Amino acid sequence: TTSFLTPKLKTYSFPYNTHSLLQPPLSFQLIQMKILALRYHSIVSICVPSLFLFGSTSLFLFRSTASMSTTTMNNKNLVIDSHLHVWASATTESKTFPYAEGQDPPDSLKDVASASSLLKTMESNGVDGALIVQPINHKFDHSYVSKAIEDYPEKFKGMMLHDPSLSSENAISKLEELVLKGYVGVRFNPYLWPKISDGEWKRMSSPNESGIAVYKRCGELKMPVGIMCFQGLQLHYDDIEALLKASPDTTLILDHFGFTSLTDEGNKAFEQLLKLAAYPSVVIKISALFRLQDDDTKSFSRVKKERFQPLLQAFGPERLMFGSDFPFSLEQEGGYSNMVKVVSSWFEDEKSRNEVMGGTAARCFGAWGIKVPQK
Repeated sequence: TTSFLTPKLKTYSFPYNTHSLLQPPLSFQLIQMKILALRYHSIVSICVPSLFLFGSTSLFLFRSTASMSTTTMNNKNLVIDSHLHVWASATTESKTFPYAEGQDPPDSLKDVASASSLLKTMESNGVDGALIVQPINHKFDHSYVSKAIEDYPEKFKGMMLHDPSLSSENAISKLEELVLKGYVGVRFNPYLWPKISDGEWKRMSSPNESGIAVYKRCGELKMPVGIMCFQGLQLHYDDIEALLKASPDTTLILDHFGFTSLTDEGNKAFEQLLKLAAYPSVVIKISALFRLQDDDTKSFSRVKKERFQPLLQAFGPERLMFGSDFPFSLEQEGGYSNMVKVVSSWFEDEKSRNEVMGGTAARCFGAWGIKVPQK
């Protein structure tokens, strides 16, 4: 066990097996130094390629200032699902990994969203890797997703869920802890911030609070922040712009087309979404097609014409990424398979397809497909 002390915080311990490191122990030290340097607001820059750290069964990926562009393995373009969730099976796992109070999954999905179920679904549909977004069902207890990453590091990476109730110091401490456990992004759910009135919540960008502190630290650590505007982009547009201006170096990812539904209100919000293309750090997830209220639930022809094609023109394929929203996609017409097939069919050229179906995710979150050495 290697321990290091972050200023004003307790000592953290991160287990790893020195005999299974791909890099010498110094690589682990560099990760510690990077965080320590940031803690001291140092200008020190550790310019090293991505560092892969393996425990007996776990992969720790730290992305440095160097760009990650690996999108292929064995000459195969990888398909990466950049947005999905897993939770403990109610029947076999929930006693060990309990749900958060009042956050039980829907009855129809309680036993179909385990990590093992996801793996089978991915394998049968030619999906090579996935970013697991921490589900609200386990709220701020990341133990189930952490176990999935530990068990299948070549397949899974994690996006943690930020807790707005934490102080800035404790929130950054939690972020740094999970970075070293294989998490490569942070999710902001604006509805976890205190509600002020109908349709209004305390801002994620509020000065001197944990949200903006974590957002800025993510820019320093090259970790994207994903935002879920479940009730509509228009409610959070000004807040999002404030985040972008506060830390231009932080990659900001909007889930599910920014929740710009195919309605009059959604169309207005979509115009706002297109304006965000002016910020080079904004990336859009081409995910959860079924949430946009397209009557064509098989091919999603309106989503393609009225949302995807304008986004492709405004942002380019390098700033769009595919996601299925598993396990909710299982209940849609054609299931998970249809989500993969439909989005993959929307491209006129192979290069753009490869970017959206995997390349963008690899650049944002690091390469997938790294095998854990056998003992």
